[in-house]
Amino acid sequence: MKRYILALFVTMTFSYAGLVNGIAIIVNDTPITLYDIDVKMETENISKPDAVGKLIDEILYTQELAKRNIAVDIFDIDAQITKIAQQNNMNLLDFKALVRQQQNYEQFTQRVKQQLIHQKLISKIAKGKLKYIQEEYIKIYYNNNEDMFRIPNTIEVMAYVSSNKQLLNKLKSNPILQDDDILKENIVLKQTELSPQVKYIVNSTKEKEFSVIFANNKEYNMFYIFEKQDITTINYEEIKDQIFNDLMKKREENYLKEYFETLKITANIEILK
Repeated sequence: MKRYILALFVTMTFSYAGLVNGIAIIVNDTPITLYDIDVKMETENISKPDAVGKLIDEILYTQELAKRNIAVDIFDIDAQITKIAQQNNMNLLDFKALVRQQQNYEQFTQRVKQQLIHQKLISKIAKGKLKYIQEEYIKIYYNNNEDMFRIPNTIEVMAYVSSNKQLLNKLKSNPILQDDDILKENIVLKQTELSPQVKYIVNSTKEKEFSVIFANNKEYNMFYIFEKQDITTINYEEIKDQIFNDLMKKREENYLKEYFETLKITANIEILK
């Protein structure tokens, strides 16, 4: 009897596994299982139709990368990180240290890798098919969106310094915390006098918020931004290249979206369950 019950249980288990892992959809010979759909719904908290749509998009994307032999190696990633550091007027070591203070560095490099893969795909698909944006349009965009290109000349902050990083983290959640190991001073920073690292931090932190904690002079530092004052607009000549790149990126993304919408229509998609 025990052997019969055990055999029945094993049979039921395998039958259930077959149901869970049964193939629901095939996209150009790549299967999507019921389990894949359940996991996508749970991890992203989305409906079944949305989960199915995302899984199909991901498969088509992966297939397109393989079709066009697109890959990124460690040298590509290092070169891109160096470029990002230069764009922020920082040397590579300081930039890497800043990233590590703000987030998991491995996760950051993975995001850079995915962005590079995406850029390579756009370059291959859209090459020669997109018109470059004329400077006349860039000027119009600049004039119509001046608020996007404003920076403060002075920033009033409360500066905190401590040799204990955990104390500054505690201060973030409890602003009235008093500790002799935390030095603080109300100061006004001038944009023109800031190091590239500090300029990046204060400009990316909103008013009435704490900045990230960063290392400087063998101590941990943090700002609370009271107010950004004496706001001026960045000169057009200084910002026009960035505007051009941003607008071209949007144009490329729209083209890529349309490309994959067409690809989805022409793909061999079989719905089995």
